[in-house]
Amino acid sequence: MRIATTIFLTDETIRPVRLAHELEQRGFDGLYLPEHTHIPVSRDTPAPMGEPLPRAYGRTLDAFVALGQAAAVTERLRLGTGITLVAQHDPIGLAKQIATLDHLSGGRFTLGVGHGWNVEEAADHGVEWATRRALVSDHLALMRALWADEPTGYEGRFGSVRASFAHPKPVGGAPRILLGGAAGPGLFAQIAAGADGWLPVGGRGLTEALPALRRAWAEAGRTDAPQVVPYAVRPTPGKLAHYQELGLAEVVLQLPAANEAEVLRTLDDYAQFL
Repeated sequence: MRIATTIFLTDETIRPVRLAHELEQRGFDGLYLPEHTHIPVSRDTPAPMGEPLPRAYGRTLDAFVALGQAAAVTERLRLGTGITLVAQHDPIGLAKQIATLDHLSGGRFTLGVGHGWNVEEAADHGVEWATRRALVSDHLALMRALWADEPTGYEGRFGSVRASFAHPKPVGGAPRILLGGAAGPGLFAQIAAGADGWLPVGGRGLTEALPALRRAWAEAGRTDAPQVVPYAVRPTPGKLAHYQELGLAEVVLQLPAANEAEVLRTLDDYAQFL
């Protein structure tokens, strides 16, 4: 099973270049980065991880800039977002960012997609909360049109693009797309319709959820298998053994949003799982 990592990189933590170098040298498979453009102070939305909201949420580095630095100093390390708040981006610009990073890294990018939890943050981006899931699906379809080999137009509910010359292209036509969110028929139908798999936070309840995801996958006419990547996992030997028994090929371990010394100590501890 591939062992990747995630971390809230901020202006107070280990820097992306140093972390990427250490991950590749130690044999870790990947680095996923989260994204928040800002956290409004007048926040009414409760934090899903509990209050108070960790300091790192309001200090995150731009994920694509940081991953670009990581790509430049590594050759094997896979790179991903965990997650990109697709509804809060212009999809034409986001498609270009993704294609450029995937091209420059030699096809090492995974697009982890989320719908978001912070109503106030999304509102500042002009996102109507009730329709954000449909907006994400629409943005993904528009981006796929721009990544197509031949100029392809798209007309959707929330946006459109003319048939265009849009280069570079992601390696292989499109990056791997994993959709985050809580288990349920709505999410699983969305994954089956337009993604390569599921990015469940923490990985709890997978034994019960996987059959439902696979049914939705088959009902959508998908003949391959959905990729399931437990994300932000606090590892134990038993937990990782369970994921292997379920047939999962990758897990993403949570690193502390900390200085270089503490992060490297955590990597030393996680080395037992490689």
